[in-house]
Amino acid sequence: MKPKYYITTPIYYPSGDWHLGHCYTTTVCDAFARFNRMKGKDVFFLTGTDEHGQKIAQKAAEAGMQPKPFIDGLVDKLKEIWKLMDISYDKFIRTTDEEHVLSVQKIFEKLYEKGEIYKSEYEGWYCTPCESFWTESQLVDGKCPDCGREVTREKEESYFFRLSKYTDRILKLYEENPEFLQPKSRVNEMVNNFLKPGLSDLCVSRTSFDWGIPVSFDKKHVVYVWIDALTNYISALGYGGEDTSLFDRYWPADVHMTAKEIIRFHAIIWPAILMALDLPLPKQVYGHGWLLIGGDKMSKSKTDKIKTELVHPKALCDRYGSDAVRYFLLREIPFGSDGVYTNEALLKRINADLANDLGNLASRTQAMITQYFGGTLPKFGETGAEDSELIAECEALFGRVDAAMTALNVPDALTEIFKVVQRANKYIDETMPWALAKDESKKARLATVLYNLAETIRLVAVMLKPYLTKSPDVILDSLGIDPATVTDFSSAHFGVLAAGSTVKKTAPLFPRIDINKELADVEKTVLAEKAAKKANEKAKTHERKQKPEITIDDFDKVQLKVALVLAAEKVEKSDRLLKIRVRLGDEERTVVSGIQKNYAPEYLVGKKVVMVTNLKPVKLRGIESQGMIVCAENEEGKLAFLSPETDIEDGSEIF
Repeated sequence: MKPKYYITTPIYYPSGDWHLGHCYTTTVCDAFARFNRMKGKDVFFLTGTDEHGQKIAQKAAEAGMQPKPFIDGLVDKLKEIWKLMDISYDKFIRTTDEEHVLSVQKIFEKLYEKGEIYKSEYEGWYCTPCESFWTESQLVDGKCPDCGREVTREKEESYFFRLSKYTDRILKLYEENPEFLQPKSRVNEMVNNFLKPGLSDLCVSRTSFDWGIPVSFDKKHVVYVWIDALTNYISALGYGGEDTSLFDRYWPADVHMTAKEIIRFHAIIWPAILMALDLPLPKQVYGHGWLLIGGDKMSKSKTDKIKTELVHPKALCDRYGSDAVRYFLLREIPFGSDGVYTNEALLKRINADLANDLGNLASRTQAMITQYFGGTLPKFGETGAEDSELIAECEALFGRVDAAMTALNVPDALTEIFKVVQRANKYIDETMPWALAKDESKKARLATVLYNLAETIRLVAVMLKPYLTKSPDVILDSLGIDPATVTDFSSAHFGVLAAGSTVKKTAPLFPRIDINKELADVEKTVLAEKAAKKANEKAKTHERKQKPEITIDDFDKVQLKVALVLAAEKVEKSDRLLKIRVRLGDEERTVVSGIQKNYAPEYLVGKKVVMVTNLKPVKLRGIESQGMIVCAENEEGKLAFLSPETDIEDGSEIF
């Protein structure tokens, strides 16, 4: 039976603002998954999307859509990026999947029945983008300590998970299993910042919005994000369902790979939930660093400020190829620490490693075999003193790469591979094949040199397959090897190539780039794209899209009434929304409307407006909006509410 290997990325919030930073964790996990498959392990690689919560509901409402259709389009875009980056996941889970919903409900029920969850009331500071609650002391300058954004004061009835009772057990976990949380700096952070001060019970349900998984026994509550999101690692395997074969086969996970800003949830909350469920813990949680631009974490707010950096994966892959982008992510960033992306850093890495070292080695070797032996790999001939060191490096390569990967150090694994590439280039300088070719008596020696180079290139291509998904296959094909036959590391040793094989010349794997010229071109491209995007957004703002023709029956479904504005106020922490209280005859309602920039709240009081009254209520910023005020908008984006021509009683129907 094959040994099992289960690796996960955190599931992604489908923002739609995808950038290179989103690709880092998943590309790293893909390299581990591919490497372990080639080692002969039974691998399960999981990724997915976290689709519930207040911020999703708000963004969908702002787009005039229901949450699920809104998310579907964003998920499709993410899957396109994973396809572009050659991500070989075994399952893509969505927290809106029916199997996940049912699993979460059963988990919540089980925890409640065991007394691990209880109902109480929560009051504290809440960050909507991070979907996190914070105490007063945890805030930094009154803002979220994770993202630096504004927080709001929230008070509502909630269910709580008894996280506080697990403080000592998690401390003991770290002490008895020093490899559980890596790198070591994350342990110090968890212990000093959270465990030593003592854990507080955790809010695990919300009532201020309804876009979430309903608590099965209390439908006004929805399950809060961290029980919903974290349990994907077991719901994806069928936990709580009828078929638990995948769970029985793969759990516990070998590695949960996650970014450092959410390590608390994976290294404290998730183990506590599993302990409460009496389930085995994952073998390891790894919190890697961030991909930075100009010293700042890549985020929507930061990418908006970038003037001359290409950060979208598609733009980078279209320009340089997915292998170059994958290589940069896997090689450039010190694993566990923060890394810095610039176009210049990417170009230098492409030129130095991929063009000068790997590409040049492959091209020179192919060219010399073609020139001196007509494209047929010669038989191993006369040996020389220079051979032994190169062959020894090749023979030791798999062991060194395997050790680095076992230590979860992808950059070191690639460093070991490229040490062999560099040694082979040095071997060319030492043996000087062009000089040997001039002397007929040295032809046997020339044959050995070129065989050694071809065999080294083959071995390097085999070892690169978990990291680069296209160029290793090109190299193997050039040596007469069907890439589809290289599925494991059984040939990861020296002396496999058969003499007489046909060697083909290929186009340069990675053409050398004129960095100064390329940077100037990138700057022009990025600035032009930004200008085009700005113009397009402006055009969309003023565009009046022709809607499809409807029948009188369709129109009759819309109920319009005259409403009297009784009160209006700005919605806290919003520069767009107003909370408006209206009267419709003998009925009063609250409406949230995005007209703050056009109307002062006091101006609206006493005005009569036209209102759609049969819209399904939605929650915006925690406020239930029970309808929509009808407005007109001109080409400059100025809004004007509609009002009856003459005074008429509020509640009057418009038809």
